Amino acid sequence: MAGFDGVATLVHLARGGEIGESHETPHTLIADGPHRTLRRYGTDDEVVAAAATGRRPVLLVPPLAVSTACYDLADGLSVVQFLLSTGRVPYVLDFGDMTRADRHLGFADFFDDIVPGAVAATVADFYGTGDRGASGTTPGPAGVDVLAWSIGGTISLLTAAANPDLPLASVVAVGTPLDYAKVAPYPLVKSLMRPVGPTPVKLALRALGGIPAPLVRLAYRGTAWQRELKKPGYILRNADDTEALSRMKAIDRFQATMPGYPGKVSEQMWENFIMRGELAGGVLDFDGRVVDLADVAVPVALFGSHRDAIVSWAAAHHGVELLVGAPRVDFTTVETSHLGLIAGSAAVEHTWPVIEEFLSDLDPRRS
Repeated sequence: MAGFDGVATLVHLARGGEIGESHETPHTLIADGPHRTLRRYGTDDEVVAAAATGRRPVLLVPPLAVSTACYDLADGLSVVQFLLSTGRVPYVLDFGDMTRADRHLGFADFFDDIVPGAVAATVADFYGTGDRGASGTTPGPAGVDVLAWSIGGTISLLTAAANPDLPLASVVAVGTPLDYAKVAPYPLVKSLMRPVGPTPVKLALRALGGIPAPLVRLAYRGTAWQRELKKPGYILRNADDTEALSRMKAIDRFQATMPGYPGKVSEQMWENFIMRGELAGGVLDFDGRVVDLADVAVPVALFGSHRDAIVSWAAAHHGVELLVGAPRVDFTTVETSHLGLIAGSAAVEHTWPVIEEFLSDLDPRRS
């Protein structure tokens, strides 16, 4: 039974109050621009220390329609903080909000322009000359390790395949769907739409200019319906546990800040990924820009979960068969939710340590 403080907390929440403060690890703005803001977490001294020990910078690429808070969710649930604790310097690419004005943005804009630009800016900042070179350390190959969650992993793998000269050292894709035929309810939707083809939905998405943020937020909550149903009981059980309630509210704030999908991207997801099944086959044609995922030529680490309501384990595991050009493809199963794979207690205990082991194996000073 909740104590006096717990009762006061329940009343506070019932009145729409917040528990805990919005979390944000200190960072430095490295580059800014439409849908390409780049932040570095870590001081100049930490950059020098990382370079001296052969640890490459880690560029975190978010999914579309998700804020970068997924990588810095709360104190103790921040992969940014974890990377810093291992002596690595994380950089986070922020795509920002998506509105109808961004309806022209397609996948090629991300894998041919925005992400390569962030990689270049990361290399320039981390391996830059000047005072950082005064230590006399040699940072090793000027490469970048990429870490991405959900569709951010799709974009990162497309970037690696489409730009073989880009200085990428590895790609870590957590909960990334690589076969939409293995993600419910897409097979059923595809079957129902087969008589009329992809055009009606494509035209509807075009008319909307994409998938608006309120629909994205509603859909995400819909996939987490069990959490929503269990939330009242969770609050009652943890009325005296401020830390647990703070983490719950951090997830609520994250869900409330999800941006929308730009129009062209949503059309390509529908046509290329779902109706044509090109992502599962590995060869994708984005209006004449052809990308073959067999051209990914860097080590890859994949993560999936049987409990993920958004990306099935089979859809994530498909990358093991798909990425035939990669010198190494690791797959790790972590049984948790979609968000839990990157920012939950299971991520803290399982996902993050495996990521660090993977990156450590590839560090220049250890090879």
